[in-house]
Amino acid sequence: MSENSPLFKKPTYPINHFLLDYLERFDRISKVPISYDDLLRFSGSISVYDKFDKDTLWVRVFYSEYERNEIDLNLKKIYSLLHSDGNSDIIKFLNVDAIDYCTFGNSKPFRIKVRNVLNDNYVHFYIKKADASRIYGLELEHILSPDKINFLVYQDTLIEEHIIGIPGDVFMETLLESCSETEKSQISKEFVKFNERCMIRLLGDMRAYNYVIVPIHDFDQVVYKIRAIDFDQQCYEGNFKIYRPQFFKENFPMIKLIKEKLQDSSIEQYKNEERAALAKRILSAETRIQKILRIMANDTIAPEAHIKQLKSELYRYTNDLNFKNATSMGYVLSAAFKFVTRNFKHPDLFKPGF
Repeated sequence: MSENSPLFKKPTYPINHFLLDYLERFDRISKVPISYDDLLRFSGSISVYDKFDKDTLWVRVFYSEYERNEIDLNLKKIYSLLHSDGNSDIIKFLNVDAIDYCTFGNSKPFRIKVRNVLNDNYVHFYIKKADASRIYGLELEHILSPDKINFLVYQDTLIEEHIIGIPGDVFMETLLESCSETEKSQISKEFVKFNERCMIRLLGDMRAYNYVIVPIHDFDQVVYKIRAIDFDQQCYEGNFKIYRPQFFKENFPMIKLIKEKLQDSSIEQYKNEERAALAKRILSAETRIQKILRIMANDTIAPEAHIKQLKSELYRYTNDLNFKNATSMGYVLSAAFKFVTRNFKHPDLFKPGF
């Protein structure tokens, strides 16, 4: 195991009432009475294979007829909440084609496939056990990343929309080499920015299979964006390197590409651009950011040893006393945001990352 990989399986942290009040305030609470445990009552399953007949480690689950009718109706209602603000008129046009259960990973989610019977268009969403640190990660992604994200919470159940894209490991194995030189340069730029964004907001474990590459056709070129899809390691680990995707061996093809395609001056330029953009997002959503940081500051989402290690490493990295004085992961993240908003116009204060 790499020294930069998470050492142990992360525990699930409960949602406290302050976080629940915050979620209620920002319309993140589901009114549909279905829980993760309800879906665990399946009566049978079969393995799901991909188009190459390789076992995906997902299983398609089945329920008794009585339970399936109720589950299907509630899943359609969840779809309507995610995509049409709870409009019940669309439910009669929906069909739940599949409910798949993931047999590996930390959260062991259910993946729901909902199809519109009028045109056969379909979408996926996920149902998981709710975890406070994952919810903080999703909320910070919604506020601070270039992309918005939908999710809902019902008691101890988390409902997440599917994030469309090509898994990073699949992209590197099958598509990266066939990209044009211009496209490779653009992908390098995006990874530098993605790396910086994860580091500043303390989103960890961004190995190649925890983010997606999103190709966007723009006139006569294809532009690539990178989006995180796993928010399990938000403000949890003590090792600072785990919050920097550049240090994972699974991302080595990206780092190799950056070294080939970008000069040091370009890397610094793109890092500065991302810091400035992130600082502006923090300031533009200051009230909401302050609310979530106050809740995080008084919540337990990491062991005390992790907090001590991370704040010590960040203090050595920045020489900022706010990190040294932090007493929780929420305060560590608050110090990071203050550092960025205070210094984003002065990039010489940052140390090189690559």
